Amino acid sequence: MNHEELTGKPFGAAAEDASVSDPSPIAAALSAVRMPAQPEEYDIHAAVARALDEAGLAYEHEYRLGPRRRIDFRVGRVGIEVKKGRPATSALTRQLRRYLESDELDAVVVVTQRVTALPETICGKPVRLISLNRLWGVALP
Repeated sequence: MNHEELTGKPFGAAAEDASVSDPSPIAAALSAVRMPAQPEEYDIHAAVARALDEAGLAYEHEYRLGPRRRIDFRVGRVGIEVKKGRPATSALTRQLRRYLESDELDAVVVVTQRVTALPETICGKPVRLISLNRLWGVALP
């Protein structure tokens, strides 16, 4: 099932509100995401897109910040990076540093399946972690 079938909307609505620079409303929207224990990365992307749509947050999917810097989502001036499983902290921190060196981002929200130790800031910009396994529980329709 693709994103449009899941949500009734095309995948990747345009992120026209560049004034969003606070990761809090994005983190709040993503805290409602419920995933099965073994989702594919595409499933996580679709669930993130659906949560952003439901929160009324415009976004761009696979946003190119520069060479070798393509973040999974951009909502205004906040990037969202999705990682399946538990990514290696050092590699993920290096990746986030490349993203946050961009003048286009003021913060980043990282969505992982498992808890990952990350610094609170990188390049002086906030890093928020949403761990999907912490969100597991009964999800009623």
